[in-house]
Amino acid sequence: MSVLIFIDHADGHVKKASLEAMSYGAALAQQTGTSAEGVILGPVNEDVAALGRYGVKKIHHVNNPALDHLDAQVFTKVIAEIAQSTGAQVIVFSNNLSGKAIAPRLSARLKAGLVTGAIALPNTADGFIVRKNVFSGKAFANVSIKTAIKIIALNPNSFAVATTEGTAEVVNASANVDAPKVKVTATNKVTGEVPLSEAELVVSGGRGLKGPENWGMIEELAKLLGAATACSRAVADAHWRPHHEHVGQTGLAIAPNLYLAIGISGAIQHLAGVNRSKVIVVINKDPEAPFFKAADYGIVGDAFEVLPKMIHAVKKLKGVA
Repeated sequence: MSVLIFIDHADGHVKKASLEAMSYGAALAQQTGTSAEGVILGPVNEDVAALGRYGVKKIHHVNNPALDHLDAQVFTKVIAEIAQSTGAQVIVFSNNLSGKAIAPRLSARLKAGLVTGAIALPNTADGFIVRKNVFSGKAFANVSIKTAIKIIALNPNSFAVATTEGTAEVVNASANVDAPKVKVTATNKVTGEVPLSEAELVVSGGRGLKGPENWGMIEELAKLLGAATACSRAVADAHWRPHHEHVGQTGLAIAPNLYLAIGISGAIQHLAGVNRSKVIVVINKDPEAPFFKAADYGIVGDAFEVLPKMIHAVKKLKGVA
């Protein structure tokens, strides 16, 4: 019996969300007296054995050209084979795009109970109860899984990455890999930016910036902080910023350590995508803006007066003023 963790990667580099998933799986294995094992599909540029520092004892690596690009059906079948061969009773994913595509399919294939959006280790004192976010993060639910095999999809940035000494045993696993039904002909990626899904710091702007020509302040502050940039839906719909920066209920849901919202009123649809942020800072000249009710810190002021002072203060702190 073991806890099996799906190790997601992009361009051969393991994603931060997978480091969290490995730490979570290792903690769960220790809690239940089992071992933590990982499964990684496709080519990676990192030292796979070194991932053992996140608590994984063994990693099953299936390196096949058919796994170069994510095909949820193909990945599901391969992971199911690995899970059955290892006798895994708990399978852990990150609740990111890959996990959302694979975990439900794997649940159906293995007839396994599935909880998505988990935020804490299960309570195993009396059964197997997993806490998760519901209603766009406004409430919690405790879900009991009673199937023999259990699948958990962990919300990104909800479990701290823990490291240990040691390496993992790497097994070049064999599996029946089907030819993907979808052929990838080209991949267009945004380069030179911190990916929103991986960012720990996010600087976001709304209609209070008045136009795309004023976005330089947002970008400058983000660069100084090493943060990603984001925007509200109204900004993306107006084509001031690209749609991949749109966060909210109809955009990307994120959970950074710091979310700095500038000129955003904070409608419930926007809050649904960012309310899992550890700290929310709001800058808005309207003291009645709904966002202040959700903020940890707030500045009532004009962004065009506050931002330059903030940028100057950060530069002074970094010694680049």
